[in-house]
Amino acid sequence: MMDTHVTELEKDIIKEILNIGLARAADSFATIAKDKVMLKVPDVQLIEVKELISIISKYEDSHYIIQSDIKGDFNGATLMLFSDEHINLLSNVCLSMLNVQKGELNVMQESLLLEISNIITGALVTQLANILKSNIYGSPPKAPKSHIANSLKDILVQHPLFQPLVFTVITKFQHNSKDVELPLLLFFDTSTLIKMLDIIRTFKV
Repeated sequence: MMDTHVTELEKDIIKEILNIGLARAADSFATIAKDKVMLKVPDVQLIEVKELISIISKYEDSHYIIQSDIKGDFNGATLMLFSDEHINLLSNVCLSMLNVQKGELNVMQESLLLEISNIITGALVTQLANILKSNIYGSPPKAPKSHIANSLKDILVQHPLFQPLVFTVITKFQHNSKDVELPLLLFFDTSTLIKMLDIIRTFKV
């Protein structure tokens, strides 16, 4: 098996590839947000499953989570984390809803969050497929109705050696000169990491 140790240079290359994909996603998101949107990949980590679940679980009580699985040659998922502030602003800007109440989302609000996740994940996956010449695609986004650990079970159970490569992405969009940050977690399994490193190391030869 290929060495899965990731050097700082290889991390930088992976981050740059993702940033290229996120630039396209930001342009698509800006159309919905009706204002300037910036996305960047500030961090890359290799962590164990328990730590991943722990990180995600911290958001469950305070954020509405939208999940999109990445399939094909790569295996992974994106999780977009929407706080009440995000939902209020997006509902105002995109749906012209005022005085949004906290709590359960209506159908239009949930559809909006699903569409935002679909646009960002779709644009990112398309760019990754082009750059890495791989056959990958994003599945339709969903809002997990149970604990996120259960929602991710298929990925974790099917890949017992799963050690996610986790990217934290900050989606920042502006409205009336106000910046709002929207966290996105993007992660791949060990097999995908090996494939990505294989491709990147070929580029470097």
